[in-house]
Amino acid sequence: MSNESLVRVRDVMMDQYAVVEGVITVAEAIRIAQQKQIKALIINKRHADDEYGIVLMNDIAKKVLALDRSPERTNVYEIMTKPALSVNASMDVRYCARLFERFGISRAPVIEDGKIQGMVSYNNIVLNGMLRE
Repeated sequence: MSNESLVRVRDVMMDQYAVVEGVITVAEAIRIAQQKQIKALIINKRHADDEYGIVLMNDIAKKVLALDRSPERTNVYEIMTKPALSVNASMDVRYCARLFERFGISRAPVIEDGKIQGMVSYNNIVLNGMLRE
């Protein structure tokens, strides 16, 4: 990839995402994910000095399903990862992939000017960013 064909996270990210409150139940979170056809939910900040959280479907499988917890009685704040590791929209996708590898994650919220702009995953990077002309 030469500098002329620099691909940024904003070029490959998905703009389909959901920001939810931490007090919703896992059952509600699953319904939202199904409805929006997404694989992760961003948990909203509680106040200006807070950070975003994230819940992936594999978090639900590992922390609720596998442990036989009730999705109707488990809140997402109990199983979320916080703070969510986020990436800047202007980041080169190569560095984004390296960041994912270094921290063992597969998707992250995309932030620009302190606001969520979308979600990026390895799939987005590979399928939308590697063979650009």
